Amino acid sequence: MKLLFKEGDIKIFTRKVTEADTATFDSGQVHPVYATFAIARDAEWACRLFVLEMKEDDEEGIGTFVSVNHTSPALVGEEVVFEAVVTKIEKNEIVCSYTATCGNRIIANGDNKQKILKKTRVEQIFSEIEK
Repeated sequence: MKLLFKEGDIKIFTRKVTEADTATFDSGQVHPVYATFAIARDAEWACRLFVLEMKEDDEEGIGTFVSVNHTSPALVGEEVVFEAVVTKIEKNEIVCSYTATCGNRIIANGDNKQKILKKTRVEQIFSEIEK
């Protein structure tokens, strides 16, 4: 693992909300707005941008925690900007906070944790799951 970042470092990720990002379940669409679960996915991606640069070729990142405080809607077609900030790097774990904004509105914030592990360890973890 390459220690390239420190507390306070920032990554930016922009997502244009699509129909696929809306609050839709097996029973149909609940609301035609950016779903909380889609925000969680994109928040994890914003924080993973650090991991992509930190991991070695024989390593991979694995998400261990994500929180979403969803405070305002974003409509299909709007752009949401995620700002991920490193809050802690300890051993092989990177912790980020993030804020998602749409125009001048904060639509969500929260935290994300990811660990960087050897790919062989990730494969071992998955292979130990009983089928």
